[in-house]
Amino acid sequence: MLIKNTQMNRDQIEMIALEQFVPANHLVCKIEAAIDFSFIYSLVQEMYSQNEDLLIL
Repeated sequence: MLIKNTQMNRDQIEMIALEQFVPANHLVCKIEAAIDFSFIYSLVQEMYSQNEDLLIL
């Protein structure tokens, strides 16, 4: 028999980080540690609006 939970717990917040679920020896973690992807920002800078931070197509 199921018991109906009458208390609404909508005001609860749970903070999680993806790093908690991905093992340190995962391939993606190794790639992220080996390659500096910060160069991408300068390549795509002109595709974003300076005012609204929206993608301009």
